[in-house]
Amino acid sequence: MKKIIVSILTFAAFAVSCSDFIEKDARGTQTLENYFQTAQECENYVNELTHRLLLPNEWWVLVAPRMTNEMATDDAWMGNTGQDNSSHRPASQYLITPDNMGNLNGMYTAHYYTIQSCNIGLAKMELAPISESQKNQYVGESLFVRAYCYYELVNNYGGVPLYTTVLGTNDLKLPRSSVAEVYAQVEADLKESAEKLETIEVNRNGRINKWAAYALLARVSLFQEKWAEAKQYANKVITEGPFSLEPNFINIWDVNNHNGVESILEAQSSGVQDRNLGSAIPTFSGARGEDKKNFPSNDAADVLDGWGWCMPTSDLENAYLSEGDEIRLKSTITKWGDPAYGDEELNPTHKFSLNDNKSGRICRKYYIPIATRRSLDKRDGHLPLNIPLIRLAEMYLTRAEANYHLNDAGAAMSDINVVRDRVDLDPVEGMAGPNLLRKIYKERRLELAFEGLRLFDIRREKDPGTGKPVIESLMGPNGTFVQYNLNSTDPYETTNTREAQDKGINFNPARHLIWPIPQLEVDLSGGIITNPNY
Repeated sequence: MKKIIVSILTFAAFAVSCSDFIEKDARGTQTLENYFQTAQECENYVNELTHRLLLPNEWWVLVAPRMTNEMATDDAWMGNTGQDNSSHRPASQYLITPDNMGNLNGMYTAHYYTIQSCNIGLAKMELAPISESQKNQYVGESLFVRAYCYYELVNNYGGVPLYTTVLGTNDLKLPRSSVAEVYAQVEADLKESAEKLETIEVNRNGRINKWAAYALLARVSLFQEKWAEAKQYANKVITEGPFSLEPNFINIWDVNNHNGVESILEAQSSGVQDRNLGSAIPTFSGARGEDKKNFPSNDAADVLDGWGWCMPTSDLENAYLSEGDEIRLKSTITKWGDPAYGDEELNPTHKFSLNDNKSGRICRKYYIPIATRRSLDKRDGHLPLNIPLIRLAEMYLTRAEANYHLNDAGAAMSDINVVRDRVDLDPVEGMAGPNLLRKIYKERRLELAFEGLRLFDIRREKDPGTGKPVIESLMGPNGTFVQYNLNSTDPYETTNTREAQDKGINFNPARHLIWPIPQLEVDLSGGIITNPNY
């Protein structure tokens, strides 16, 4: 922690990375004392905070750890068996230790840089000579960014050091706060953010707005089992917000449908090729070993060779098949040799290297269609696909789970049926008790796969039979997911054993419900307590 704080203070002394988003005044040098004097300066600062939070184009900072979390679930393998996997393996195979954390080490550091930058901006913008409306917008957005950072920190690492003021050189050692204290700050920031943004007109250009704050409040309330609050905030977004479900599920991830009618918050991207504005996720999780000979055109312009990380499991595929859920299956998973859903004409048999892919499957949500590939001047990993972070369907499923726990089974079924109807599934009727709760859990898995929630969900969801976290029934030597893989006959997964088939067997419920605090931060902090049994 000490190293982080020292680095942040150095960072702040240089006006929080002037080269990134502060244009140097030709008449002198800008510092924290003479910056924040105009609305444009405040907006530039907040834009950079938002960019740092989402970072769709810098794969190693936040994209990689978020995708690694997916690999630690029953939804995804590491996938790539042709390259070194040491950054993903510790978490995905539950071998993680404080001094061997792979990608999960960098997220901790990155968020504290952003938190300190938020604290600086909030302090300075309160004094900025700008209109009250402008101040409300920039302060409201900054509060949301800080809340989102702490939301990810507390769900990955448990209780973490908590601070909301600008740190000085006498503040180098901070104790860990409790999970409850961190969540309380997240809630306070989101409520103030929503209040500040209440009168700001909603637009569709991807800026943080009050609905994003209310939606994240619904999520964190659900995670804390605050059922009434989860229902309250989800209901507010559903009934008062300007959102509606996309009629066609696959269009949520359409490269030509950025910030669509269902999207509450998206990580923004752009196809402008001479700037670093695109998303790295389609490359990170794209099919590895594409070859022009596999396309009808036999044209290299159709090839967008990915890195092949975070590949869907056959277990996830089976979950869709068990519901007859054809639309969400095809929109989430493309199996080797099958047509790419929505791109069947130009990619009728999507093929890639099975030697380099554990599962023989890719995530369709992050696929770049052939027509878009042909329009790109270069394919450098930064591609024009926005990444939805919060969308309306999640609010229906949040309200459904809250309604269940508030003893309103009818309302819970009504909510999940709204989501099911969109993908032409029969309504759920006459369910109650544990079976209904399991159905709600399953709907979340099928609807939200690869959207950053599965690991957090299976850690917090309680198995209605045992009362223990769902992840305990899936992982470990006797976990159903582990046993499924050990007895699987899937022709793709079982013939590529360069990624171990016993995925999840090392899970220990006394240790792995959260990740460890990085050992370097424990050492530099002077001894903040690490997480149990690491």
